[in-house]
Amino acid sequence: MQKLYAKLNKLFPLGELTCQRENLAFVTVSREHLRSVLLHLRDLEGFRHLVLLTAVDWIEEGAFQLTYLLSDRTEGRDIGLRVMLSREDAAMETIHDIWPTAATYQRELREMFGIDFPDSPGVNEEFVLEGWVDIPPNRRDFDTKKFAEENFGQRPGRETRDPANHMKEQLYPDGA
Repeated sequence: MQKLYAKLNKLFPLGELTCQRENLAFVTVSREHLRSVLLHLRDLEGFRHLVLLTAVDWIEEGAFQLTYLLSDRTEGRDIGLRVMLSREDAAMETIHDIWPTAATYQRELREMFGIDFPDSPGVNEEFVLEGWVDIPPNRRDFDTKKFAEENFGQRPGRETRDPANHMKEQLYPDGA
């Protein structure tokens, strides 16, 4: 993957390279160069399969990280392209024209993180969270506990227990 990185870095300004193992690496790419790098990898380097498109919320840095994971099945290698976006204007160019399956990932990221992909098919339609009116639930500032307490009241018979003590009571009911 070092050779591929060196080759790509001559063509595009790349950021950090992280080698996870011999056949898996991650490279940071600017949003302005993402499309060019994706097309180069698909058309000239054999990375024809988009495995996934996902996001991480780096709330402390005020950013989202998009990761595009591509696979070269012939050579048995994978590369992930990391792109950082501001949480303030969380939008990225669609790639559904390069890989049609990206439209599904982009719809999910729009709904779960609030990252927009203008011109992506169906991106503004409800996907999983029908009727959702709160902030996107995969953002780290979404308060899951508060949401659950407000929407799912306590049911009779439901109680909270300390897991360590509860397991001791279950495993050793006589206090042994």
